[in-house]
This record gives sequence, C-alpha cells and structure tokens, in this order.
Amino acid sequence: MKWSFKVARIAGIDVNVHATFGLIVAVGALEWSGRHGAQGALFGAALMLALFACVALHELGHSLVARRFGLTVREILLLPIGGVAMLVGRPERPLHELLIALAGPAVNVALAAALLLVNGVLGFLPGLTELGAASGPSLQTALLWLLGANMALAVFNMIPALPLDGGRVLRAGLSMAVGPARATSAAAAIGQVIAVALFAFALISGHLVLAFISLLVFLGASQERATERARTILGDVPAGRAYNRRAIALSPCDRVNDAAEHILTTYQTDFAVMLEGEPIGVLTRADVIRALAEGAGSAYVAGLMRREVVRVGADRSLDEVARLMSEKSTPVVAVYDGERYLGLISHEDMAEALTLLQFLPAPRQGGAASQAAPRAQWT
Repeated sequence: MKWSFKVARIAGIDVNVHATFGLIVAVGALEWSGRHGAQGALFGAALMLALFACVALHELGHSLVARRFGLTVREILLLPIGGVAMLVGRPERPLHELLIALAGPAVNVALAAALLLVNGVLGFLPGLTELGAASGPSLQTALLWLLGANMALAVFNMIPALPLDGGRVLRAGLSMAVGPARATSAAAAIGQVIAVALFAFALISGHLVLAFISLLVFLGASQERATERARTILGDVPAGRAYNRRAIALSPCDRVNDAAEHILTTYQTDFAVMLEGEPIGVLTRADVIRALAEGAGSAYVAGLMRREVVRVGADRSLDEVARLMSEKSTPVVAVYDGERYLGLISHEDMAEALTLLQFLPAPRQGGAASQAAPRAQWT
C-alpha cells in the first residue's frame, strides 16, 4: 500500500506500517504526558507500540490460518485504527472462513491468558481495579493495561458485525445454511444495525473514536455486500464474453505517441503489442502517461511494453480472473481460447462488465455471445 513501509517480516509475511501510524503513538504520548510529564509521554508511546504489536499478532493469526487454506497473504498493514491482513480472495468453504475469523481473537485470548498468568505471579492483579491514567508509569501498569487491551480486542472483534471478525463468523455460520450470497446480505444488515446503535451510543457518551469506528463498520458492511454481489454476478460469466473484440493492436515499431492518439480518440486504454499474429507484450495507459511525462513520446513501444503478461482461459469466470489479477498485481490479462489469443481484459473492463451484466440475461448455451469462447460454461 502507498505511504507504508516494512518494519518486520514474520513467517514470510511482511508487516508494514502506514505513514499515519505515528498519530496513534502521539496520542498515547499526549494522554500520559498530562499527568506524568516527559516520562509519561515515553511510557504512553511505548504502550501504543506494545498494543500494536498485539494487533500485528492478531492479524498474523488470521494470516497463518488463511495461508494454511491456500489463500495468498500480501501483507499485514498497521493503521492508526487497527490492523488489516491483506488476503487475496476469500475462502471458498464457510468452515475455512470461520476458522480464519476466529484465529485473530484467539491470539488475543492467548495473550490475555499469558498476561493474566504473569500478572498473577508478580502479584499485580489487585491493582487492576485502580488502573487508569492516574496510575504512574511502571511495569505493573503496563502489564495490567495490556491485559485489559487484549481482552477488549478479543471482545470487540467478536461483535457480530461485518467486517469485524464476529461478523465473518456469523456469515460463515449462515453460509452453511443459506449460501454465501444470502448469508452476506443478512450479516451485512445485522452489522449495519449494530453500527448505527454503536454510533448513537458514541454520540451520547462523547466517544468520538467509537463513533468513527462505527462509521467504518457501517461502510465496511456495505462494501462486503457489494463485493459478494460482484462475486455472484461475475462468477457466472466467462472471460470469453468480456474481452474487447474490436481492440486496436500495436506493433513493436509503433511509437508511444501513436498509443496516446488511440487513447485520446477511442475508449481503449490498454494495447496488445502483436508480432506475426501473436502478442509479445502489453502497453497500458499508465505506461503511456509515464513515458509522455518523461518526454519519451517518440520511443518505440517495444522498449516500454510489459513483456510478462498473465494468460487466462476464455472459460475462466470473471470472478476467477479478478482474483488472479489481484493475486498477481496485474492491471491486465490476456484471454486465450486454447492457444489462440482472443484479447485483453483490464480492471476497467471488469468494472464495466459488472455494471452491465447485472441488467443483462445470461446467454444460452450455444448462443451468439458464446461463439468467441465455445468452451465457456454458461449458467
């Protein structure tokens, strides 16, 4: 993700921190400096760092279980409002989603249990009732605070509101009975009701951070519903139905300025570079703009094209293609019918297909729309 940098790599997974992460560290320092000065500021900053180490372990729990079920983990990203395990795709089986969702809170429960044991051994537990900002910086304060924080993380994340872990557990359970589409719709609706209730409570009680988080939960539930609808629509449509059949192709000897003219005068933004009827590379709109910005408009496209192009079969569903594009971090894929090149599909093509296909009936087997990809299965 932009504006993030790597701070660790655990079990082959990058842990990245967003540039805005420093805000939460500053908040912790400010909160503790009011009563305890410079020492309190350092203590508060250290508490925030320790808390987000727990958050990173929470996300690592999700990531390791997800990877066990065959999903790709891009990174763990730490933000001021929490952490995100960036997974490619979604588990196909509800049981897998259930176990992945539970893994994160389970880590916090394990951490809380370990901290409870340590606090008990050190005789710190009686101080739990007096814990607060008035407590001075000390090992006892830090251990008790982290105990409470991990318990709170486990409980809050298990609220049955998408996209929280509890909402994913709810969706997984419902999916076993009614299927993923209806389960997501129901879980998203429940999540939004809970988010509205939390928002109202936050406004009444003056908890602005909780109000902001509840707003994110509400929007996240809407996004989960939209994502599942897209999966349902695109999952029934083969790639052979969505590529541009009238696309303009470039030759290796064409100039960047030629591609720019095509972009300016047509709706096409990505171009296959062809040699003797076979694609040898792809030139995207981003490549053209970058070259023009560098004053390389007269350069041959052969020197700028992307030579490694991901191939997909015409009978692959658009949902599968979208997941592959995400996994490979590629803006465009080449569609093939066996060894015969058909055309390109980009993110823009996917978005346009999603917009139109929700209003179009599925073509019948052997219909005109299926002629370009005869092996595609239509439903």
